[in-house]
Amino acid sequence: MKFNIFKNSWLALSALAVTLTGCSPDEVTGGNPISNPNVDASFTVSADASGNHITATGVTQGVIVHRWDIGAGQFKGSSAEDFFFPDAGTYTITHTVYGSGGSSNTSTQTITVDTPDPIAGNLILGGKFETPDDHSKWTVLNISNNGAFTFGEGSATVTGGLGSNAHKAIYQAVEVEAGHEYKLDMKVWGPGSTDTWFEVYVNAQAPVQNSDYSAGGKKLQLNTWAGCATAPFEGMLSVVGCGGDSQGPVVEFTQSGTVYFVIKGGCTGDNGAINSISLTNVEFRRIN
Repeated sequence: MKFNIFKNSWLALSALAVTLTGCSPDEVTGGNPISNPNVDASFTVSADASGNHITATGVTQGVIVHRWDIGAGQFKGSSAEDFFFPDAGTYTITHTVYGSGGSSNTSTQTITVDTPDPIAGNLILGGKFETPDDHSKWTVLNISNNGAFTFGEGSATVTGGLGSNAHKAIYQAVEVEAGHEYKLDMKVWGPGSTDTWFEVYVNAQAPVQNSDYSAGGKKLQLNTWAGCATAPFEGMLSVVGCGGDSQGPVVEFTQSGTVYFVIKGGCTGDNGAINSISLTNVEFRRIN
């Protein structure tokens, strides 16, 4: 575990100049006499033996409110908070404090997690699609000759023009253990499409080029016939998705071994159009 101070910015309110002239009772000092512009946002970090559980501890004197952010949005907390980082990588912890009179300061530190958590670590490789190496972890499954699954810097996108009968997928193999539950999810967004489906499968049956894939049934999906992804949307697939035959994001296997994580998109050939459905932050984690 490595800890590095990345940034330490102080956003203190500057003191207003005080001008006193003569003995006039009409002239008073400026600023807020009860504010504390030097409220301390500094904090220390410590890790457990695994390096995945981090405790951040801030100063309490003069602080009324603590707010913490580890990249998923700011939340109100106590002076000491525990954070869980199941995946290897570099993360930024941001601590903002508020003192009397509304004064505030912010301090940040970066931490490096060297190894993934042996249970909760993400089994998906390249799920953020940030680099060519991430992209190489995925295989494109050509179900039809139309449509496309393309990779960008931070996302993958499936598209298909009107009347193209587009049908494409991407997949990768992962290793699972019998008797344990695994949970999948990903962030998805798009401008809205027509007569379109976007589906996720996890099964031991290997995909075959130029063939459709539906082994084991749909775990999560977007389905315009069911009423989602027809207008602009953004969020986690488990939240914004729809489709009555979805089995849900939790999967359990009766046999240990290799399974295939398949993400598939398509539209009908008559009036369907995948204007675009993009995805990132693909996760598949053991939860027990």
